[in-house]
Amino acid sequence: MKNQEIANLFNEIADILEIKGENPFRIRAYRRAAQNIEGLSKNIEDVSHEELLQIPGIGQDLAGKIEEYIKTGKIHAHDELKKEIPDGVLTLLSVPGLGPKTSKMLFEKLSIKNIDDLERLASEHKLSGLPGIKEKTEENILKGIEMLKRGKERQPLGKVLPIANDIIAHLTNKAPIDRIDLAGSLRRWKDTIKDIDILATSNNPKEVMKVFVHLPHVREVLMQGHTKSSVILHEDLQVDLRVVEKESYGAALAYFTGSKAHNIRLREMAMKKGLKVNEYGIFREKDDKKIGGEKEADVYKILGLPYIPPELREDQGEIESALEGNLPELIKLDDIKGDLHVHSKWSDGSHTFEQLVEAARQKGYVYFALTDHSKGLGVAHGLTVERLTEQRKEIAALNQKLRGFRILHGTEVDIRSDGSLDFPDDVLKGLDLVVASIHSGFRQSRKQLTYRLVSAMKKPYVSIIAHPTGRLIGERDAYDVDMDEILKVAKQTGTAIEINAYPLRLDINDTYAKRAKEMGIPIVIATDTHVTNQFDYMRYGVSIARRGWLEKGDVLNTLEVERLLKQLKPHK
Repeated sequence: MKNQEIANLFNEIADILEIKGENPFRIRAYRRAAQNIEGLSKNIEDVSHEELLQIPGIGQDLAGKIEEYIKTGKIHAHDELKKEIPDGVLTLLSVPGLGPKTSKMLFEKLSIKNIDDLERLASEHKLSGLPGIKEKTEENILKGIEMLKRGKERQPLGKVLPIANDIIAHLTNKAPIDRIDLAGSLRRWKDTIKDIDILATSNNPKEVMKVFVHLPHVREVLMQGHTKSSVILHEDLQVDLRVVEKESYGAALAYFTGSKAHNIRLREMAMKKGLKVNEYGIFREKDDKKIGGEKEADVYKILGLPYIPPELREDQGEIESALEGNLPELIKLDDIKGDLHVHSKWSDGSHTFEQLVEAARQKGYVYFALTDHSKGLGVAHGLTVERLTEQRKEIAALNQKLRGFRILHGTEVDIRSDGSLDFPDDVLKGLDLVVASIHSGFRQSRKQLTYRLVSAMKKPYVSIIAHPTGRLIGERDAYDVDMDEILKVAKQTGTAIEINAYPLRLDINDTYAKRAKEMGIPIVIATDTHVTNQFDYMRYGVSIARRGWLEKGDVLNTLEVERLLKQLKPHK
């Protein structure tokens, strides 16, 4: 899919314009367009010109650039801009946290042209003393380089899954395939992915492999065989495709889905029963007779286990729970009744209330919470008390007209550095719910960041803590916060913790989600929607919840609206 490629180009154009000191509104236009293109749930190559113009932030000029890229593979204006900036500056820009102006300064002052030079000079403390750079800055640069290297090994789920699904769509349409599925860590919905594993069945494997290695996604063919081929995509991802026999498909799917540790446990169980399990099936050890393998559930049934959902196959207690008959009935996407973290045009969102209602209804929701930013987040056009009051009146008027749907009025209130909130209690008291979060000071001490979140949870009207660790996968590590203390205080205060479903956040992660469930802490799964297409991100949040063993009853926004409001703190 070219969505990510175009979004990357628009962000790079914005970076170059920032380096040149161009109009901030023009820079912001490119960044907004990039964000909205990333949020598209369909391939941008399938979007008509008229549909492009309906994407918030896309006018005739940017629509023309998008169509130019789809047609030619490049954007002339981007190529011309790149000529004005040395290659070394753009190379430095790839380091997470290293902004355009700092990259330009480092290039001009020290002629740093590559990441290796930057890493060496930062390690030797030869950057300190330059404008705006201190010893702590050097540490952060080294952390950014480390993150960049990690990102080459594992990429975010939200970037890989659309690519994998597009490959499957191409193969399904162009190759003689009977069955096809994702396997590996993608099927387990891990938050970062190393490579893509695909399984298929076909009466003509040779033709399947021929189509596969000639897909437009492919940059390099590593190996082409009759039943297995491996390629490297333009996105630097390896994809392995295996075509297996129909009677072995279930066993192969189980084998190539389970984590290594999970599969070892299954093989140990099989050995104790005089059996062996591999990608070809389940066999009796004594005579090598095949006794199962066409269906994935056969593998578990023959071993005396119920079917274990792919998300749980990590050897983190799922085998023991299955043996005891205590596997959770995992939450499903259809269980979600509404989204509790949504932004509108009043702050940094792209849509009106009516547009958001229409999109939410299409998802089958019966409510959402409008949580525009508070005044402290100026970059997001945060609301003043006066604008929040005006917004409340408009929402109340619209709710009078709606049937079978309700907009909850809330706010995403900023938690300041001293632990206070951006709005006073007498303002927050009048809202349906209050989402509190940190948007600045990410590099403060562990003690300070923890204090800010704890202080917010102890406020009387804070209902939910959003994206508690602040991570952006591949771009910004989680900030240093004591999550054990956060969860402890959440339990004490009855504050819900959010699983933010934005694909680069997925915050809290599955580990903390499971711990929160065990502690009886209420969970909310929310998309942080700024563009209506981002309602589709809910599936990522649900996947984290499933990996965290969460059931329907653990998640507040599976409730009908009246019960939800009674469960949210405070109990008004």
